[in-house]
Amino acid sequence: MKHPKSYDSTPAIRKRMSKVKLKNGKAETLLAKRLWGLGHRYRRNYKKLPGSPDIAITRFKIAVFVDGEFWHGKDWEIRKERLQHNREYWIEKIEENIARDRRVDAELLQMGWTPVHFWEKDVLKDPDSCVWAIIDLMTDEV
Repeated sequence: MKHPKSYDSTPAIRKRMSKVKLKNGKAETLLAKRLWGLGHRYRRNYKKLPGSPDIAITRFKIAVFVDGEFWHGKDWEIRKERLQHNREYWIEKIEENIARDRRVDAELLQMGWTPVHFWEKDVLKDPDSCVWAIIDLMTDEV
């Protein structure tokens, strides 16, 4: 498989890709601040755990991930058919991301942690529902 190089993409694509943030994105920051405001303490991008969860609530062993729809394969079977540019690369990349997410979740469960995933757009659209879903998990642990 050919690996895309910078000269394989247009300046517009390179500019768009440079804006992709790996951590401290708007959605995860919004979610974290809401939890903090309610008095819940956590670690951000916690490297001691597999997958470095965006938010790790150590007291309750809850690992929260805010996943981008494209990168983590939301509605993947439908989206996969629509890919046009660098199709083989993106299919391999996204499917590896999906497999990695499953491996990380399995490792976390084995360690006694509860992995929780939210789609980025869901957090931005309704952060309170996401916060309350996390709080419900905390109350289940008590």
